[in-house]
Amino acid sequence: MAVFMDLNVGFSAERSRMTSLIETAAHLGFSTVAVNYVFEPTAQKKPEIPTPTPIRELIDPLPVVQGRSRPIRVLNRLTVVMSDSSHFRPNAAEYRGFDLLAVQPTTEKLFHAACMLYDVDIICISVTEKLPFFFKRAPVNGAVDRGVVFEVSYSAAIRDSTRRRYTIANAVSLMESCKGKNVILSSAAEKPLELRGPYDITNLGLLFGLSEAGTKEAVSSTCRSVVLHAETRKSASGIVYTMKSCSESSGQQGAPPDCRSSGQQGALPDCRSSGQQGALPDCRSSGQQGALPDCRSSGQQGAPPDSGEGAPAAKRAKPHLTSD
Repeated sequence: MAVFMDLNVGFSAERSRMTSLIETAAHLGFSTVAVNYVFEPTAQKKPEIPTPTPIRELIDPLPVVQGRSRPIRVLNRLTVVMSDSSHFRPNAAEYRGFDLLAVQPTTEKLFHAACMLYDVDIICISVTEKLPFFFKRAPVNGAVDRGVVFEVSYSAAIRDSTRRRYTIANAVSLMESCKGKNVILSSAAEKPLELRGPYDITNLGLLFGLSEAGTKEAVSSTCRSVVLHAETRKSASGIVYTMKSCSESSGQQGAPPDCRSSGQQGALPDCRSSGQQGALPDCRSSGQQGALPDCRSSGQQGAPPDSGEGAPAAKRAKPHLTSD
């Protein structure tokens, strides 16, 4: 059974609204949700990066996921809206309190930097307005190789018909560049009525240009890859795994035997030193049945006779066969 995730649920200071959002997500079958804190710095003043609220203060106890016997998992996420390169600080200590880190570039230069340089998990695509740039294949492929995913949210398409056109146009443009790779679909919901079930989202993904398999991955396996990418980014910046290797000196099952020193069944014997059945004998030294005899020294029946003494070997006459 697939594990569905919604990695963008809008944060609200009202505890009752957050409780209703998380309970609705669990009822729809989402196993993991991420509470999104939006940070949009401006040139006039320097706002502070928000501090994530502990999950137990938002909702306690956690609701059980529909169709499963475990409670829903709630993560914290920070989204930085970038209009200048100074708005993102890679080594900021405030970022460490969040499980997921996302950026939303507003210019082509910042989009290229986010794809190729910034150590983030998600790149958000604006759906509230027409993008002022086109997606190029080189930075998009660079982000895919680095494990960074692109996010398209659908709640803006529910609120307004104009934003619905922008959502579809921007999503289709992205799919043409990335070919449906490393794309997640999320809600960015602010109210419970803006949430949709996983299978409704997969139908919406077909409208965005995703394939049938890609739409399911956009709410399940790709979201899981984002969570794993965030864990490695915060720990060792990589994955370490071990493999069990077979030693040459060990006699484990399946190791190829030595044909000459081993008498196992199925091994290829040495034809000259072994007298096993099926081996090819030496024709001159062996008198076994079926061996090819030496024609000159053997007087066996059927061997071609010598045509005459002293006659050259090339001019010997072939025997004339007559029928009785």
